[in-house]
This record gives sequence, C-alpha cells and structure tokens, in this order.
Amino acid sequence: MDQPITRVPPRTTRGRRSGEEPLTEHITARDDARDLHSFIAGLPKAELHVHHVGSASPRIVSELAARHPDSRVPTDPEALADYFTFTDFAHFIQVYLSVVDVIRTPEDVRLLTYEVARDMARQQVRYAELTITPWSSTRRGIDERAFMDAIEDARKAAEAEFGVVLRWCFDIPGEAGLEAAEETVRLATDDRLRPEGLVSFGLGGPEVGVPRPQFKPYFDQARAAGLRSVPHAGETTGPETVWDALNFLGAERIGHGTSSARDPKLLAHLAEHGIALEVCPTSNIATRAVRTLDEHPVKEFVAAGVTVTVNSDDPPMFGTDLNTEYAVAARLLGLDEQGLAKLAGNAVRASFLDAAGKARLAAEIDTYTATWLAL
Repeated sequence: MDQPITRVPPRTTRGRRSGEEPLTEHITARDDARDLHSFIAGLPKAELHVHHVGSASPRIVSELAARHPDSRVPTDPEALADYFTFTDFAHFIQVYLSVVDVIRTPEDVRLLTYEVARDMARQQVRYAELTITPWSSTRRGIDERAFMDAIEDARKAAEAEFGVVLRWCFDIPGEAGLEAAEETVRLATDDRLRPEGLVSFGLGGPEVGVPRPQFKPYFDQARAAGLRSVPHAGETTGPETVWDALNFLGAERIGHGTSSARDPKLLAHLAEHGIALEVCPTSNIATRAVRTLDEHPVKEFVAAGVTVTVNSDDPPMFGTDLNTEYAVAARLLGLDEQGLAKLAGNAVRASFLDAAGKARLAAEIDTYTATWLAL
C-alpha cells in the first residue's frame, strides 16, 4: 500500500547545522524554500515518465544537429531555448520530431542515451524507466539490431559508471498509426531483438484523433510477452481516454492522466486499484494541457487518494528537470521533507524495478531523509 502524501503547514524552524548560527522563529519562507531545494537536490529518486529523445540536453541536441547540418534544429545551445517554446501540443510534436531527425546513426543513439543517464545521475536519479520510440529510428534507416545494441551498451555503461539503473519502455507513436504499432510490438517481442532492459509497452504522441481502442491487439501481444502497460492518456483529451486505456489496453500506470480530475468515479477507480498517475506539471503547462501551475489537478489527485508520481517528461524541451518538478510538487501540495520522501517512495513502489531493487532504493530514501532531519 502506498503511503499517503499529506499536506503539511510550512515549517518555521529547522535544527542547527555545523557552523551555522541557531535558527530563530523568524526564519523566512525564502530560507525554508532554499533548505527544501537542498533536500530535493540530494534526495535519491526514481523517474517513471521521461522520454529518450526529449531528455537530450541543449549541448547534446546542438552536437547532434551539427553532425547533420541539413537539419533545421539550431546548432547553438542558446538558440534552442527559443526553439523549444511551444504554441500548443501539436507544435510541440512538430518540434519533437525535428529533434528525432538528428538521431540518424547507432552512434547518435548511444551518445544520446549515455548522456541522458549522466544528467540523471547529477540529480540523484537512481532508477529510470526511459520511454523509447524505436519506430522513429528504424524507419529512418538505423538497423534494428544496431539500435538495440546501442541502447543496451549505453545502459550498461551508465549503471557501471554513474550508478543509474535504466529500463526501457517501448512506445507506439500514436500519430504514426497501426503500421508503427505493428513494428513496435514486433521489436518489443522478438526474442532475437528484445533488449534485456525492456520492461514495458506504451503509447505516446497526440491523443486527439488517435483513439486508444485500436491499439488493443498490440498491447495484448506485448502483455502476453510479459511487458507492462503504461500508455499516455487524458493529457489533452478527457477522462474517457483514461477509461479506454484501462479497459482496452490494460494500463497499470497512466502517463499524465491530467483530465482524470474531471471524473470522480475515475479517481475512485484509480485509487482503489492502485493505478499510479505519472504527473508532469511543467510539461502540462508548456504544451498548454493545463493553463497555469496553480490550476494543475495534482491536488485533486492526492485528495482522492490516487498514487501520484512526479516526472519531468521532456525536461530540456520544457526548461525543467526532475529536481525542479519535485520543488513544484512541494509548492502545490504543501510538502515538507517527509512529504517529498513519500512522493519519492511512490515512484519506487509504482516502478517495475525488481523487489530487491525497490527495497534498496526505498531504504536509501529513508536513510537520507532521517539523516537530513537529524542535522
């Protein structure tokens, strides 16, 4: 059973640290926030909703664009900030696919994957389920075997060098239709190709005009092969899309699920069955799925008892990272260090990490939090 995330009043004092003057009852909200940011920076974490290409830093995107100068992606990292300003979800998809187009060789794939892990390690991410869209690479001419070898080589190097455990979610790009679904499930279930790190099967891209039920046969095949179901749903459409993901695709977690707050019966179902939502607050604002952070439904999710995990989605594209998303959650939910530790624990419990790995990471979170609070 997931631990509930409770809303708490802001702390007004903290214990004394070595070399500091004793804190008084007049500590400012700014000081308290700074302390919370420091806690978040060191908190061991798992991330469950983060995209492979969408995690490429401006440095890596510009390097890849320079390798392929016929691309329209800027080669200047500073220019990418303007390039990654989106008018709506459709524009985001257009820009996203342009970045996909600069990943053209197995060497590009390996570089991207390895550097994403390096960035995760800087944020104390211990485990991540990285959403990968192999269709986007194989249809551009990258040999499928070479693609699998590239991500696996990067995964093993990342674990050995950075201590970051990566697992894969292969997802169908919804806008590409059933041809992409057929290819994705083939790559995910062929024992000669299926990478060792693959744990789940997803569905991304636009939701409008891309009904979920049509993908049922492909999710059935993936689930029969032992993969877990984690489709996007309810990000830019209503709660009916989440119901479709549950009823037709056997969803065990929901990517985004933003519109679930409109349907009390759906919230009750998610809570009762322990189906976690992969919440990505800044992403939802950047793509205009939600108007403002203060209007984000994460508060309603928590109040309804739904398991919430916090994620960064496509962090450089949205000018964020996982640490920032935890800070956003702290503000929206009124969380202190213990509340944030419970939030981190939710991601561990909702993950597809093996039982021993979950126990180790949960214990690391508990030890870190206890040590921090004792200072």
